Amino acid sequence: MIFIGQRHSTEAKDPNFPRPYMINARRSSSVFSSDQSLVSLLKSCKALSEISQIHGCMVKTGLDRDHFSLSKLLASSIAHTQYAASIFDSTRSPNLFMFNTIIRGHSIGDDPQRALTIFNDLRTRGISLDQFSSITTLKACTRVQALAFGRGVHGIVLRSGQRSFVEVKNSLLHFYGVCGRISDARQLFDEFPPENDLVSWNTLMGGYLTASKPSLAIELFRQMIWSGLRGSATTMLNVLNASGDVGNLLGVETIHGHYIKTGFSMKLNVATALIDTYAKVGNIHAGRKIFNEMDQKDAAMWNCLIQRYARCGLVEESVELLNLMKLKKVVPNSSTFAGFLSACDASTASSIGKYIRKYVDEEEVCADAVIGTALVDMYAKCGLLEKAAGIFNRMRDKDVKSWTAIISALGNHGQAGESLRLFCQMEKEGHKPNEVTFLAVLSACSHGGLVMEAMNCFHKMVWEYGFSPKIEHYGCIVDVLGRAGMLEEAYDLIKNLPVKVDATTWRALLGACRVYGNVELGEDVKRALSDTYRQHPADAILLSSTYAAAGRLPKIATTEEPKGQEETVKEAGRSNIEV
Repeated sequence: MIFIGQRHSTEAKDPNFPRPYMINARRSSSVFSSDQSLVSLLKSCKALSEISQIHGCMVKTGLDRDHFSLSKLLASSIAHTQYAASIFDSTRSPNLFMFNTIIRGHSIGDDPQRALTIFNDLRTRGISLDQFSSITTLKACTRVQALAFGRGVHGIVLRSGQRSFVEVKNSLLHFYGVCGRISDARQLFDEFPPENDLVSWNTLMGGYLTASKPSLAIELFRQMIWSGLRGSATTMLNVLNASGDVGNLLGVETIHGHYIKTGFSMKLNVATALIDTYAKVGNIHAGRKIFNEMDQKDAAMWNCLIQRYARCGLVEESVELLNLMKLKKVVPNSSTFAGFLSACDASTASSIGKYIRKYVDEEEVCADAVIGTALVDMYAKCGLLEKAAGIFNRMRDKDVKSWTAIISALGNHGQAGESLRLFCQMEKEGHKPNEVTFLAVLSACSHGGLVMEAMNCFHKMVWEYGFSPKIEHYGCIVDVLGRAGMLEEAYDLIKNLPVKVDATTWRALLGACRVYGNVELGEDVKRALSDTYRQHPADAILLSSTYAAAGRLPKIATTEEPKGQEETVKEAGRSNIEV
């Protein structure tokens, strides 16, 4: 007879007696304790070396075959996308949590396009999707502006019943707003009004700002107030940006009064936005009054007012604020000097640059790449190319903006060969150029008449770096072809471009026709300008100069001008000299 709590005699005497239940309990307890200690360790890991050490322990103990432990490891290494991808790829049967984690990692990493591929893989495996799958994938679609793919995700959301999740709806609103489909975003917003939360309103406002429709953003803000919903700081910043773009002083004062009533005017970021908006609408003195009334001021508020004074031409007030910062023991940062220098015009930039350099030396401010780039740009704007090159050569930590600034400066001053040499040196030192860098190089080639070099640079931008050319890049190619006398090639390029060119590109070709006296092509270009864009006096003047260059008299129009058409009058030139 065996009593509860007593061992069987054979079990007690034989140490090798099998105890299956006890062994399983010990194993599960050991695995559970290992998982718990692993999770606690992973929470404190920041560096990749620490995560890899825990990964090694998991491989030794066999925990890498446990999906729970592997999921925690994958989530902890998500900031290191390549390492997380190697963990995911080595997993035999990843679950939904792992798929969502790696999609999120790629959506915030350097390769958001990879997230779309993994999402397709997730669908082919037949795993049921949840709202987190849609949210992370839509974030990746937003970054790469994959409109067709995002619409497909929208369809999956509707079929799977995830439409009731407001987070998914907000992700769709942000996606459509960034991709320029603001009408689709508004339609989605109006489908189920009770489901919209404050984030939905703010997201649609941001979409209107992205689409350059500030008046609609202000109207949406009024609707939100009428609905009884109280806005957040993000709401206030959105409507202030919209008011500044509209340029209505009365509207800004009305919103300011609303902020005072709701208490938002005491927040530093909202007060800074108010100062900036008042300066945009031409009342910087009201912005200075807000600045003086604030008990606490951060560096962003100081920077905003200093830059706005400089942009309004009130350089003395900007310098006065810099000295006041010094008295108040407020430490300026790189943005303080960079914004100040960029806002100054060419006539005052040289003296201001000397003052900034003296200030940086006296206060021992860290002269990083931001300040150095601003000084390079400033000296180039003043025509002091040697000083700009000297500042660039003394910079220790150069970034892509620094290289772009000096490349652009050399190109603008006619040194196209030196600009190309620095571009090659930039690539050799491991700095990846961006679209602005390529625009600076193409512009330099245009001014220097370097046709083959411009074509090679354009080819490298598209095929090696994967950038999609914008209208500015195509405009440089048209300009370099026109300057080289390849007018027909430039004309064919404009007609076959995948994007719609602007009037500047056509006028660049018309100017080239004037140089080479190509009347027939000049008339075609002038006709294209008249049919598509608003008439400008420069078009008729350029065509008339083309006839003169060809030694021919311009055709005299025998028909009357259409009724209501404005008479072409040459604008008077003006010169401005600061003393």
